[in-house]
Amino acid sequence: MALAVAGYALFAVWGGWQEVSDALRTIGMVDVLVLLALSLVNYGLRFRRWHSYLYRFNYRLPWRLNLHAYLTGFALTTTPGKAGEALRGLFLKPVGVPYTQSVGALFAERLSDLVTVVLLSLPGLWLYPSAQPLVVVAVVLLPMGVWVLQRDPWLLSWKEKAKQWRWRRWKSVVTHGIDMVLCAGRLLKPTPLLLGLAIGLVAWGAEAVAFHYLLQQMDLEVSFAMAVFIYSFSTLVGAVSFLPGGLGSAEVTMAFLLVLNGASSAEAATATVVIRLATLWFAVVIGLLALAKPPVR
Repeated sequence: MALAVAGYALFAVWGGWQEVSDALRTIGMVDVLVLLALSLVNYGLRFRRWHSYLYRFNYRLPWRLNLHAYLTGFALTTTPGKAGEALRGLFLKPVGVPYTQSVGALFAERLSDLVTVVLLSLPGLWLYPSAQPLVVVAVVLLPMGVWVLQRDPWLLSWKEKAKQWRWRRWKSVVTHGIDMVLCAGRLLKPTPLLLGLAIGLVAWGAEAVAFHYLLQQMDLEVSFAMAVFIYSFSTLVGAVSFLPGGLGSAEVTMAFLLVLNGASSAEAATATVVIRLATLWFAVVIGLLALAKPPVR
């Protein structure tokens, strides 16, 4: 969080203090509430997907208890690949959900989000001729990757081989990892996979809509399709960078693409910082508040 504050301050210096202040004045309190409301749509839909994942594992948890556990994970969302969100498993273990299945559901959720963001990015990426081969590669590799994760016999054979290793630490890590993927594979069958992707498209699309709304309020002439591309592609860069919460990589990519589309450095810096505060850091605040509250029983 301290690094983020320092980084956003540098963004303001890059854009110019006075210019950034002028750009901020174009954003009113109503605009902020709209951005936060669309972020809540994202969180709510993703929780609905998470709840359905546990339901498919035959866990009929009270939604309030599950929601509390889900939100606590947001406190550690600024971790590489958002892996810290596995914290929710600590709150679900006492009610009978083993770590293997909670982490397996988290793995399926992260994969679904990754595929969703890629899908949102592809139409805009196709507009750049030099990037079109990447689009083709992504369209080919994504289904192949999901297919591999569904090959239970292949995974089980690797698990049996890992059990024979002499290195206990690596043997434990690999066997537990395969168990996690096997659990996640149950959520990657056609029906839950397509449902998860549909929810993800609407959820992440809501934040892309918030980004476009912000750009409109700042009088930036960026089309809706381009705004969706900039937001989703920046999120994707942040994810594949494996930096905590994509910090730095996502912001620089977003600001760079905004400048390429006619925004000044001050406008790009302002839009980037505001949307990240209203999405990523809003989630962290919610997670910290949930973490400070006793678990729901």
